[in-house]
Amino acid sequence: MPNPDDILKTLRAVKYPGYSRDIVSFGLVKDVAVKEGTVTVLLQLTTTPPEHVQQIREETERVLKGVPGISVVQVDVRSSASAATGGQNPWTNQNKVPGISRIIAIASGKGGVGKSTCSANLACAFAHRGARVGLLDCDIYGPSIPLMMGIRQKPTISPEGKMVPPSNYGVKLMSMGFLLEGDAPVIWRGPMIMKTIQQFFVSVDWGQLDCLLVDLPPGTGDAQLSLCQTVPLDGGVVVTTPQEASLGVVRKGIAMFQKVNVPILGIIENMSYFVTPAGERFEIFGHGGGRSEAERQGFQFLGEIPLYTEIREGGDSGVPVVVSAAEKAPAQAFIKVAEQIEASLK
Repeated sequence: MPNPDDILKTLRAVKYPGYSRDIVSFGLVKDVAVKEGTVTVLLQLTTTPPEHVQQIREETERVLKGVPGISVVQVDVRSSASAATGGQNPWTNQNKVPGISRIIAIASGKGGVGKSTCSANLACAFAHRGARVGLLDCDIYGPSIPLMMGIRQKPTISPEGKMVPPSNYGVKLMSMGFLLEGDAPVIWRGPMIMKTIQQFFVSVDWGQLDCLLVDLPPGTGDAQLSLCQTVPLDGGVVVTTPQEASLGVVRKGIAMFQKVNVPILGIIENMSYFVTPAGERFEIFGHGGGRSEAERQGFQFLGEIPLYTEIREGGDSGVPVVVSAAEKAPAQAFIKVAEQIEASLK
């Protein structure tokens, strides 16, 4: 006899109409009960179109009737208060970005773990694999993507009055760094951060993208919350280093994604180990912490990124290692992680 966790896993096959995310990750499944071959599911929807309600109900019943041991399916659909205000999305403030198939946030919880380096190389890895990719730098105070991607070009303005993101290495790019003069600092309070991130979606002509990667700043503050409130995310990727000091903060980043119903695609362990030219291996920051944390929390471990001099040199020169030497081990580490992310999305 299946248990409620089994039922929840099955319900992840039910997509919200018009979105690539499922009703579980959107937080619409409020209760599941299983007793003597009967499964009862309570869904709370924040949408008014009756065709959406009917579609979700029918699909929920369909997938549950295929579960071995289940003979009776009861689906109770209720509308929350926000539905009465005319909300059309699971989160009334979220809006899909036309032309973008998937949006993935890359977070770290703390600084110094190489999150932006991973973001830049993963974007290039997706482009290397033939995808149409964008990379949004949401670190308003310390944007580093312009340096790592080797471009300082300001966005142009389309006839519709939107910013057209510059591109390099097959990746469309947007960053606060493109809008600043020299090393001018950003001295803003939270509301300005929130508005800027919203504008990065509604006022930028991203065109057609298979995937938009969002490089988040460290922590769990205004930028992260604004992103989660502005657009429906298809998943979050968490970057950590092996040592416990990093993992302890990473757990807060994971909890943040869970609180805002963003499915976690997996964990990357960066700076995993170092191999000398003579072949001697050193685990400078320890080893295996990322894999252990992924297993402990039931997430996919996306892979290890060892310490390679070429990765650092690529970031400093503005030519990511995936671009300069795609066939070599440093680049292959990122390409394999990109493959794992694609598999998680499927």
